[in-house]
Amino acid sequence: MRRRVFLKGMAALGAASGFRLPLAHGADYQGKLFVFVQADGGWDPTSFCDPKTNTRGERVINNWARNNEVRQAGRIPYAPFAANRYFFEKYHDRMLVINGVDAQTNSHTVGVVHNWSGRTSEGFPTLSAILAAHHAPTGAIPYINFGGYSETGGLTRFTRLNNPDLLLHVAHPRGDEGAQDETPFFSADVWDAMASYRAASAGRLAAADDMLPGEARRLASYRAALAGSGGLRDYAAAIAAAGDLQPAAQLYASDRNYWSGLRRQAQLTVLAFKTGVSISADLWLGGFDSHEYNDDVQGVLLGELTGAVDYLWSYAEEQGVADRLVVMIGSDFGRTNFYNADDGKDHWPIGSYVIMEKGQRWTGRAVGETDGLHFAQRVNPRTLARDDAGGTIIYPKHVHKALRRYLGVEDSAGGRLFPFNNVEDFAFFG
Repeated sequence: MRRRVFLKGMAALGAASGFRLPLAHGADYQGKLFVFVQADGGWDPTSFCDPKTNTRGERVINNWARNNEVRQAGRIPYAPFAANRYFFEKYHDRMLVINGVDAQTNSHTVGVVHNWSGRTSEGFPTLSAILAAHHAPTGAIPYINFGGYSETGGLTRFTRLNNPDLLLHVAHPRGDEGAQDETPFFSADVWDAMASYRAASAGRLAAADDMLPGEARRLASYRAALAGSGGLRDYAAAIAAAGDLQPAAQLYASDRNYWSGLRRQAQLTVLAFKTGVSISADLWLGGFDSHEYNDDVQGVLLGELTGAVDYLWSYAEEQGVADRLVVMIGSDFGRTNFYNADDGKDHWPIGSYVIMEKGQRWTGRAVGETDGLHFAQRVNPRTLARDDAGGTIIYPKHVHKALRRYLGVEDSAGGRLFPFNNVEDFAFFG
């Protein structure tokens, strides 16, 4: 009970005790912004960014390879499948493809955890969480997650943002200007009574000598997030000003229906970045577990994935944050190098990452190595060339460690708390 009283009273505590709380929105932060797109279920890299044609004497790995060859955009090979051509031709110069990443599992649970934390066991934070904790420790909603893996390791908190209407009501609980629904949750009399109660509680708390610093920090973030200007109020106003948000897309593959909110997720994320309430987000698209009708399912979902990432970049340009954007796309693992009896492909541990950013010297190329049947090969961590004698297989931990260093959080509090010890340094970013 005391904890609830503490929470209610903190809103007026500053005035009662002279205690000053920091702003909990990052309008002054001008650093990079981070989007991690989780293609859940296990995508097929051999029909995307690690294209494979059929090998004589082996089972068919890809039907598209019966009549087509691997295409190339700049220095990046891609499969002539789904909407790949448009995507790779448009974005190859801001793209680093890392192929031959071994998730060391055929389990969805382990694959998701491994690819998005760099570990095979649960409890380790996403890179999204480490970045949010470092760059926006008192942010209003520093880490947004729309689904998938979202472990924070206690470094920060994540916000599951699937219904923006609820956010508008939180930011404008009295039905103030900017809210889509002007009907308040409480009448004026009830609201005044609540405000009076909060003030009385704040007076009692001001005299207490047992406040915990951690509680004060958390309540500081909450109070400032709903301050008169900035924070969630600005975010809610931006959402309202955007008008109709991107609708959910209904997708059809074989005899199945899929729903995607990926474009809306991208739109809400960009608006959060623009208003400074967030600096990192996990976007999520499910359905890639194509044990049946692999080509139909992967074709539809890869097209939706690349189309939504294209929308993300376009909307970020429109809102003025594209030059700060870093985007990472990945999945649980890959699909088998042959079709099963249901024209599907089963689980295969070898996958890929696609990392995107504008104007960088490390983009415009594909690294990592797989053979013609999509088996991962050893790579020299320094030269990134195939090295059967002295190289190593690429694992998610190598990519995460390199990203932490490149993004400046390897030596952050979160990076030190969850380090990658005795892990080779790969020169993915130069």
